[in-house]
Amino acid sequence: MKLSIVIVSYNVSSYLQRCLDSVMTALEGIEGEVFVVDNASSDDSVKMVRSRYPQVRLIESGENLGFSRANNVAIRQASGEYVLLLNPDTEVAEDTLRGVLDFMDAHPKAGGAGVKMHNTDGTLAPESRRALPTPWVSCLKMLGFTKRYYMSHLPWDEPGQIEVISGAFCMLRHAALDEIGLLDETFFMYGEDIDLSYRLTKAGWENWYLPFSIVHHKGKSTQKSDYRYVHIFYQAMLIFFRKHYGHLSFFYTFPVKAAIYFRAGIALADILRKKLHL
Repeated sequence: MKLSIVIVSYNVSSYLQRCLDSVMTALEGIEGEVFVVDNASSDDSVKMVRSRYPQVRLIESGENLGFSRANNVAIRQASGEYVLLLNPDTEVAEDTLRGVLDFMDAHPKAGGAGVKMHNTDGTLAPESRRALPTPWVSCLKMLGFTKRYYMSHLPWDEPGQIEVISGAFCMLRHAALDEIGLLDETFFMYGEDIDLSYRLTKAGWENWYLPFSIVHHKGKSTQKSDYRYVHIFYQAMLIFFRKHYGHLSFFYTFPVKAAIYFRAGIALADILRKKLHL
């Protein structure tokens, strides 16, 4: 088996259908399998997948396992040489899967790869290429200086090595996963792609940005305007920081932790302001 595609879905039936349609087209001529892990959706996602895509290996969870745990359930059953973690609110261009696989085959040190992500309005998503959020890079980003974090020096139309692969489209060499382990289930949602990317590079693998396209309808698979989102997102940032940089002195760690709490406070205040205004 060449490729195993894993899509974790929660209450996004219409986007999931568009995603699967694009995947089926892009998979033509590739020996592959597709998993959909449904995280206890309350919409018609399960019924839709069963009726429209009988070839999909549907895994129904009785609870919302979160992104990491749900992906790991499918990865453990995947037999592909490569494993693609794909968000349900994405659409894959027809040549993207073939192009990424050809590159990975030609670059045996490539442990993972991401692609050129377009927003719904056609603009390029800067998170297609990201740097590791070290204490210095994190501080710069928190202060609004994002060029280093988004690796803006890289050209958009050429392959380039990056530090962090987006979880929206994350192509992984199965042999690399066998070496470093699966997604860290401490992360419920967000941050697991940063952690996985870092573990790949620490083990000597390369992470790549490749100029093949997808559309990412960002935010459709998560609700970013509630307190739960803010809590989960910034908690993930703290988990990553404590896991990989907790050994550093207070002098280095305090500014980053303070910045995370500060930004979380601003986000919560903005949500409250909007709710009161409504």
